[in-house]
Amino acid sequence: MDYKQYFERAQQASRTMTSISPEKTNAVLLDLAKFLVLHSDTILTENAKDLDRMDVEDPKYDRLKLTQERIVNIANDIKNVAGLVSPLGEILSNQILENKLQIQKTRVPLGVVGVIYEARPNVTADVFSLCFKTGNVAILKGGSDAEFSNLAIAKVIQTVLENHRINPDVLTLLPAERAATEALLNARGFVDVLIPRGSQSLINYVREYSKIPVIETGAGIVHTYFDESGDLEKGKNIIFNAKTRRVSVCNSLDCVLVQQNRVADLPVLLSPLAAANVELFADEQSYAVLKESYPAQYLNVANAAHFGTEFLSLKLAVKVVGDLDEALEHIANYSSKHSEAIISEDAENITKFLNQVDAAAVYANASTGFTDGAEFGLGAEIGISTQKLHARGPMGLQELTSYKWVVRGNGQVRG
Repeated sequence: MDYKQYFERAQQASRTMTSISPEKTNAVLLDLAKFLVLHSDTILTENAKDLDRMDVEDPKYDRLKLTQERIVNIANDIKNVAGLVSPLGEILSNQILENKLQIQKTRVPLGVVGVIYEARPNVTADVFSLCFKTGNVAILKGGSDAEFSNLAIAKVIQTVLENHRINPDVLTLLPAERAATEALLNARGFVDVLIPRGSQSLINYVREYSKIPVIETGAGIVHTYFDESGDLEKGKNIIFNAKTRRVSVCNSLDCVLVQQNRVADLPVLLSPLAAANVELFADEQSYAVLKESYPAQYLNVANAAHFGTEFLSLKLAVKVVGDLDEALEHIANYSSKHSEAIISEDAENITKFLNQVDAAAVYANASTGFTDGAEFGLGAEIGISTQKLHARGPMGLQELTSYKWVVRGNGQVRG
């Protein structure tokens, strides 16, 4: 298949984006939110075809699954995006030099944004809405696991674009085949930036083989440290929420670190997890305390591999540490720099943790489940960046822009 035609059309479409007014942009997004709900039965039928091909025990199953409620939530996120102020045209700096040249630094779209993602059909709508709001063209390459779902959502988007007489090539959904991934990785000169969303293996693959600049998102190996001053009731609720709210997402909890002086509180601290059938992998010291109360079928002795694992399921590692410094060392060694939390009533310890932990989002006395574009007031997100160049953490509208220098003169020449 000649994929170059897709990329050429996308680049041509990107040159038309500046002619779309903010009012029309918002009208398209609001119509899209309405049409997704109106066509939810069709989308759910297509999603069922994808679900039938996946093992329900697969951690990706929950991410793949759509429901009426989830479609409504996707539509609401799109409405939120429509209601946000576009960053395009924002003047970041403005100066007049001695020679009377006026130099402005102005926000502009990235251009053509490519996204490679796995079994996450919501990404199809989220990415389009954020890219469209920021004047970007989106080229999407979804996984074969979500092929029918992605096609159904893309069809709704294309219908809305055509209703508004907008070039439908502002959204391109590439075929689900592997060859399309290879073509996108090599689309230098057509695609400005590539964003992988999915497993660590997918991210590693894209980073290694892409000839296009990559913004890494996704993998979350998440810790919560319960220190010697931690409030037990807060700790129970935070840990339970961070682990069980939605186990297949990248901000879900993977490892609890407990300060040595609070080991005796482990049975109470982790008791809600037993009712949710969470399987624990505990180091020797925590295992010795938990074995008297935690259900035996869900309690195991941890090995080295359990620390530094993104479980994406009802599994959790537990480790006892001597003090805050040891907790910080463990996190530094095993974190994917996504989201990390401390439960503490000690202001000094909290400040030290927040300052020293190297992660995109750090928390004190709150669930890591909040690491999400919508929760951070971004409307939706294109991903959660775990790197430091250009963007970090949940990526919303601003993170989908670059800038250019606009220079105005009146005949000045350089000597």
